[in-house]
Amino acid sequence: MPASHPVSNPTGHAELIIIGTGMAGIGLARALRRQGDKRSIILVSADSGEDYSKPLLSTGFAKRLSPNQLARHSATALADELDAHVLTHTSVEHVTTDTHTVQLSDGQTLAYDTLVLAIGAESRVPFDIPESVARYCFTINDLDDYRLLHHALSERPTRIAVIGAGLVGCEFANDLHAGGHQVTLIAPEATPLPKLLPEPLGFALSDAFQEAGIKLALHRTIKELAPNNDSTVRLTLSNDDIVNADVILLATGLTPRTALAKAAGLAVSPQGIQVDRYLRTSHPHIYALGDVACIEGINAMYVQPLQASAKALSATLTGSPTQVSFGAWPIIVKTPLLPVVAYPPSAILEHWRIEGEGGDMTALAEDKDGNLVGFALTGGCVRRKVELSRAAPALLG
Repeated sequence: MPASHPVSNPTGHAELIIIGTGMAGIGLARALRRQGDKRSIILVSADSGEDYSKPLLSTGFAKRLSPNQLARHSATALADELDAHVLTHTSVEHVTTDTHTVQLSDGQTLAYDTLVLAIGAESRVPFDIPESVARYCFTINDLDDYRLLHHALSERPTRIAVIGAGLVGCEFANDLHAGGHQVTLIAPEATPLPKLLPEPLGFALSDAFQEAGIKLALHRTIKELAPNNDSTVRLTLSNDDIVNADVILLATGLTPRTALAKAAGLAVSPQGIQVDRYLRTSHPHIYALGDVACIEGINAMYVQPLQASAKALSATLTGSPTQVSFGAWPIIVKTPLLPVVAYPPSAILEHWRIEGEGGDMTALAEDKDGNLVGFALTGGCVRRKVELSRAAPALLG
């Protein structure tokens, strides 16, 4: 496939260049057009540039949805809707801030007045994947990734080892199980969702998974990956247990894509590209939003903060400087086997106050003065999310 597939041929200059066509980049372009903004826009996409809702990726297997059914618009339709140029399968090699230019992988150089980095995060794999088993291993971070995994699972019910019991691992374990596959969930922690749930609620989710038939291998790390003779892969765990699988899904976390910004001389940290409340980077004509942006030390890789950021930045770029703010945005985890809602505390946590039993539990995170600083809910208690969100402190007020 050629490096660049322009949906339409841009000139060498655009008033606005947006790098990234995920929810952040497309959301910003849509918000600008809704406000009547007429500037010329080029969107640069490293993938196919299709418009889709990323949260739906972890519901697609249960619903038997093909990648084409998840795509709401093709890159061509998106370009028509936004009256913009869309470059697909094109990466940005370098940003030169002095000349306001970006160098593309196909050799083009484009000039901009304003540049927005909406390049998201990439899957983090904390161990080496032997070449002999690489073809069995998948990550899912965009629609193209979903397309690859969907193809691998399309022929028959499959044994899948999901490595990682965070948000992505749990959602896909639930979804793949509902899609008829045999799932083993492997993670070093004692319970699923360790960053969102205190252990009693995590154990409730474990029970729900196991009762449904999902196998759990918690408190376990990967000791060895090796191919079997029957076109499957053998996972040897830290306790020497063996898990045989047809496919491995790596759900071991995300890392903001900061290399491009760092090479351009912008301020970055492990949490992302550093931006102020106006989403402006350390260069006055470059902004960042979405999973790659770290706003005053906060990186919130969730839909509501992303949408709030796109709305605020569109106002700023159309002449009404607007600081972004996040309310108390509870995370709704897509695990139908046991519904989960969580608002992890950002303040210093003194203790969790836990109420309920079985799968219906409420955990209230409190500081030393007894003030609510976060919460977690499972089962029937998720109905309290609105009540508790109103009582909880805003993440970025």
